[in-house]
Amino acid sequence: MKANAFGKVAVMLGGTSAERDVSLKSGMAVLKGLVAKGIDAHAFDPAAHSLQELVEQKFDRVFIALHGRGGEDGSMQGALQILEMPYTGSDVLGCALGMDKVRCKQIWHSLGLPTANWRVVTQAEIEQVNVEAMLQELGGRVIVKPAREGSSIGMSIADNGRSLALALQHAAQFDDDLLVEQWVEGAEYTIGILEGKALPVIRLQTPHEFYDFEAKYQANDTQYHCPAGLSDDDEASLRTLAERAFVAIGGSGWGRIDVMRNNAGEWFLLEANTVPGMTEKSLVPMAAKVAGLQFNDLVERILAQTLER
Repeated sequence: MKANAFGKVAVMLGGTSAERDVSLKSGMAVLKGLVAKGIDAHAFDPAAHSLQELVEQKFDRVFIALHGRGGEDGSMQGALQILEMPYTGSDVLGCALGMDKVRCKQIWHSLGLPTANWRVVTQAEIEQVNVEAMLQELGGRVIVKPAREGSSIGMSIADNGRSLALALQHAAQFDDDLLVEQWVEGAEYTIGILEGKALPVIRLQTPHEFYDFEAKYQANDTQYHCPAGLSDDDEASLRTLAERAFVAIGGSGWGRIDVMRNNAGEWFLLEANTVPGMTEKSLVPMAAKVAGLQFNDLVERILAQTLER
C-alpha cells in the first residue's frame, strides 16, 4: 500500500480523560510508526486544538489513540462522523458499549456468553447498600470498578464489609455507576482483535492482587506469556469467544478483550477495549508481533481500515 493513499493523517492523542498520560505515550508510538512507513502523520491533541482545525488544516483521516472518556466512549467518534472524517476503530455504538462495563456485561449475559456474577450500585445508593449481604451473594470476595473508566483506574478488591464500603466510595470518585463483580480466582488472559480476527492469546502474570494501573504501566515484575501456554483447543476456543464478545458489543476494526479463567477451567469475560494501549508495554502490539506483524505494519494496517469508511 502506498503511503500517499492515506493523505494527511491526524494521530489523536492526549485528551482530557484520566488516561491522558497513557494516551500521549500511545499516540507518540503510533505517530512514530506511521511516519516510519512514510505516511504524512501529525500529532493532534484535542485538549489543545479545536476539532474544526482538522478541517482547516486539511486532514484526511484520524488515527484515534485516545483512551478513556472523550476518546474511547463514542463521543469523539460521533464528532468525527459529523465532520465526515474517517477514523480508526469501532463506531459510536461499539465504543459507547465497550466503555460501559455494566452494559457490556448485560449484553454478554443476555447472549449467554460467560461473565462473572455482578451487581450495580449507583453513587446515590452507596449509603443504603447492605455490604455484608452483597458480599455473601457474590461469593465473599469482589472487585469494584467504576463503570466507565479504563486502565484499572478506581478499581479495588474487597473481602469484608468495611473494605467493600471503602471500595464503593473510592470508585464513586470516578463514576456515578459502580460495578461490583464476583472475584474470579485464576489466570488472566487478553486477546487482541485485528480486522475481526483474534490475535495470539497473552497470559498476564503479576505479583499484584490484580492487573492494576501500576502493573500495567509502571512495574518491572509483570510477566507476559505469548504463547499463553494453552492447549491448541483451549487457544482456539478462547479466540473464538473473544471474537464473539467483540462483535456482540458492535466492535469493529481492532480492539482487545480481557478474560479470566478460574481454577475449574471456566472462562469469564471481563471487559472490552475499543482503543487499546499502544505503548511499549502494550498488549496488542505484543500479540501482533508473535503473529508476525511488526509495530509499524500493525499501525498501518489499523489505519488502512479508514480507507473503507
